[in-house]
Amino acid sequence: MPPTDVSAGTARVPGPTPGTGVSQSSGTDAEDTLDLRLPEEFIALRVEADAADRDDLLDRVGDWGRIRTPAGAFHLVPVRCERDLPLISGWMNDPAVAEFWELDGPRTLTEDHLRAQLTGDGRSVPCLGVLDGTPMSYWEIYRADLDPLARHYPARPHDTGIHLLIGDVADRGRGLGGTLLRAVADLVLDKRPACARVVAEPDLRNTRSVAAFLSAGFRFSAEVDLPAKRAALMVRDRSVRELL
Repeated sequence: MPPTDVSAGTARVPGPTPGTGVSQSSGTDAEDTLDLRLPEEFIALRVEADAADRDDLLDRVGDWGRIRTPAGAFHLVPVRCERDLPLISGWMNDPAVAEFWELDGPRTLTEDHLRAQLTGDGRSVPCLGVLDGTPMSYWEIYRADLDPLARHYPARPHDTGIHLLIGDVADRGRGLGGTLLRAVADLVLDKRPACARVVAEPDLRNTRSVAAFLSAGFRFSAEVDLPAKRAALMVRDRSVRELL
């Protein structure tokens, strides 16, 4: 559900006319009205509560902190458009990325994609993946059980999904994707105790991506027909984590 929008404007509700203490009516069908202005303190609290609700959907991704991986120290940093848009848009215009993400073109396309998440209800959080201090990948951590994806597979409460792209060509094709996917899946399971599964739905044609998920301990669950692609549903179960 989208967050409640509480404005500072005037609400019209039945009641006595302001300043008189009595109702004024010109007939039995007339509606009495009262000007009611919400206190600024109430509005501020509601905005804070809405922000907390958004954070709580994914247990505050921005607070998950750094983790050690075989490739170095890794950190998911929530995107800020004013800082990160040029970098992410540049990655989206790489032909190898554009083939599957379809966000190549004017920077506004990527901006719209990011802002739809940043101003939404918090079910998806776009992040930069920062490795040893260098931004090198783009991630989306999302509530798969609250996503349209849930219509296409037997979703469970708190299923958490991952989208990933490796930004620099030099970082591709050397196993880095699988290493980071394993680390982030572990991080999700550590930081989201209610989540029993991490899922992903790479394009079935993207064999490198499917292979990276397999190397990260995900299992191939099914082929699913999504509106924009035929996908490989990949699942990483908490119950088998200790076996990986």
